[in-house]
Amino acid sequence: MMQLTSLPELAIAAIIIIIVAFLCVKKGKLTGPAAVTAAILGMCVALGIGYGGLLLLGTFFITGVAATGHKKGLKTAPGEQHAEKRTAGQVFANGGVAGIAALLALLYPDHERLFILMAAGSLAAATADTVSSELGTVYGRNFRNILTFKKEAKGLDGVISLEGTLLGAAGALLLAVLYWFFFGGYSRALLVLIGGILGNVVDSLLGATLERKQVIGNNTVNFLNTLSGGLIAAAVYLVF
Repeated sequence: MMQLTSLPELAIAAIIIIIVAFLCVKKGKLTGPAAVTAAILGMCVALGIGYGGLLLLGTFFITGVAATGHKKGLKTAPGEQHAEKRTAGQVFANGGVAGIAALLALLYPDHERLFILMAAGSLAAATADTVSSELGTVYGRNFRNILTFKKEAKGLDGVISLEGTLLGAAGALLLAVLYWFFFGGYSRALLVLIGGILGNVVDSLLGATLERKQVIGNNTVNFLNTLSGGLIAAAVYLVF
């Protein structure tokens, strides 16, 4: 599974992760604390999953940054700025489950396949959510509440569009294909895709209910989205 098995390999991975985190701060993509959080999660993934895990994590980040920056002028009202700089809470909300799953894969090697699948499912869900919300706002035509299916303004919690949903599924598919390439097993890759899509649905449902009522915030919604994606992929794997 392309694990990092030697100290030099781990040192190289650490140097790359630190450089990327530093550049993200310089480019205004992450705050300082967010960069530290990202570096820690990156090392967890490197230790527990290896090169393939780092590529999955990096693909989510690059895809998210690209989607966030794409036509950002259309996503804000005149005079407002579309926030691109991620905080530590946002980084953990999206990548924390993958980092935890990677550590579990390291601690319990007999169940390594299960935890790697969980990490991939969580990142697929994070990718689907980011892509669907950011690009759906740009390319969506009809926006509806996921619970009532009544038309509502784009950008509201729990509001989805067909275009955004399909784009989000494409983001999850990208992660599933990468999982298949690095870890094999088309059936498990399908579970990554399913986890990503259903995790995104959970995100929208939470947004339409608890987030709108201000019971939980966006970071909690995103964490539960990734947790759902990971648990769904892992649960289906265990059942079948």
